[in-house]
Amino acid sequence: MKILIACSSGGHLTQALALREWWGEHERCWATFPVEDARSRLSEEKVYEIHYPTVRNVPNLLRNFGLARRVLAAERPDVVFSTGAAIALPFFTQARFFGARTVYLEPVDRITSPGLSGRLVYPFADEFLVQWEQMREFYPGSRNVGVVL
Repeated sequence: MKILIACSSGGHLTQALALREWWGEHERCWATFPVEDARSRLSEEKVYEIHYPTVRNVPNLLRNFGLARRVLAAERPDVVFSTGAAIALPFFTQARFFGARTVYLEPVDRITSPGLSGRLVYPFADEFLVQWEQMREFYPGSRNVGVVL
């Protein structure tokens, strides 16, 4: 299986890295911000750097849609996985055109209310995972996987 992991740096990246037991056994690549945090933590990985910021900067959001299309076409992943944030949107909206399934993990700090990124990608997620049971009321059909950190 080939996985594309699309996540912001910082805490979103930390959550994705905590799942190494799962993604570590598969071929993979990453899409994240061009910041030192991500560069140092992913120095041994194949990384595509996306334009920052994402949703709140319309020109960069549009650039990221184009970048996502190019990355998906080049990599042809089986699964696009994300822990957030808005970087997931360009990849999730286009993944099906490239035959990829999408899996989103709502961040651990989302305990009582959904985040903007989760709300945006929910309609495009084949599997939507939450880390707190009460979050399932906001995302019908989601699965509680418990805290991953």
